[in-house]
Amino acid sequence: MNGRPLTRQGDDLFTRSGNHIGRVQGEKVFGPDGRYVGTLVGDRLVYRSTDSAHVSSAFGRQAGAASSSANAAASAVWGEEPRIPD
Repeated sequence: MNGRPLTRQGDDLFTRSGNHIGRVQGEKVFGPDGRYVGTLVGDRLVYRSTDSAHVSSAFGRQAGAASSSANAAASAVWGEEPRIPD
């Protein structure tokens, strides 16, 4: 797993191109529809099927500024990299 460069602004998480991924609640990230997107592990977002049953409140998407950074080096993290359009 290589991880994805992400930007966090408060409780909101964005791709490097500025697309809103979701809102952080504890270690879990939920999309605007309230569905589980992934779990933050350090600076990586991973999808864990055991966490996927969690649901949150729906919310409106936020606008984020694009950023540039290199992909993170691979590491041993339990879970899969979620499919998030950049």
